[in-house]
Amino acid sequence: MSATAEAELAGVAVPCPYRVLSRLVDTDDTVTLTLGNDAGPLPAFAPGQFAMLTAYGIGEVPISLSGVVDTGDGRARRLVHTLRAVGAVTHALHGAVPGGVVGVRGPFGTCWDVASAVGRDVVIVAGGIGLAPLRPLIRAVTAERSRYGRVTLLAGARTPADVLYRDELRRWGEQDVDVAVTVDRPDHDWTGHVGVVTTLIPRAAFEPAGTVAFVCGPEVMMRFTAAALLAQGVAATRIRVSLERNMRCGAGWCGHCQLGPLLVCRDGPVVDWSRAAPLTSVREL
Repeated sequence: MSATAEAELAGVAVPCPYRVLSRLVDTDDTVTLTLGNDAGPLPAFAPGQFAMLTAYGIGEVPISLSGVVDTGDGRARRLVHTLRAVGAVTHALHGAVPGGVVGVRGPFGTCWDVASAVGRDVVIVAGGIGLAPLRPLIRAVTAERSRYGRVTLLAGARTPADVLYRDELRRWGEQDVDVAVTVDRPDHDWTGHVGVVTTLIPRAAFEPAGTVAFVCGPEVMMRFTAAALLAQGVAATRIRVSLERNMRCGAGWCGHCQLGPLLVCRDGPVVDWSRAAPLTSVREL
């Protein structure tokens, strides 16, 4: 086997060690890790794809890319992942400190297909931690803002303390993006909108016939968001959602992430709603 083939296999089947370069605390249970591997060029991740992150000695979990840092040398880049501590592996990753080592396999899965939105209005809807997988998409759109029509970002969180990327939300609003944030449970200082994120959709300004929507969050939130967008006239084929199932191998080998005819790690996580709708409505799946 050639050295190139061995490297490609290692990225798919064997975790590659990445150094934790920085750890940013976003909320009480959420952190953003910047990972680097200076041994060679990093794999080319596209917005919407995910990696299998390993906490050595504990296990691995699928975590979507939330950013890429270009070091400017034309070779090495840094991967950015925002994750919430909800289980043994994510708790271990949440506690990773600069200088520690995390395993990375990937990239895996389908991407947001940013190019499909060029020349159209863009509606981005995020629920909770779902803003993290959408962040590279938002950055790609704002980097070439003139190529798109109206851009709307609707973000929902449980409480004001759970709102991610506060500084970036403000900057995106300054880049001709209509940003609206809502929370389920406000505190005494919250002056913004209260309610689930779908209640923001009727307020948004976009031309349904020429709109592409990108949605990420809990599955129930995505179902109601898709229904609200359909009610506004957005076609199901132009509503992209990011699915999550029990991904383990990342390459479509083990079948743990099967959702009807889809292997989510290979055929997803990003699919259009016309494919996802009949599958997410079946409880047994």
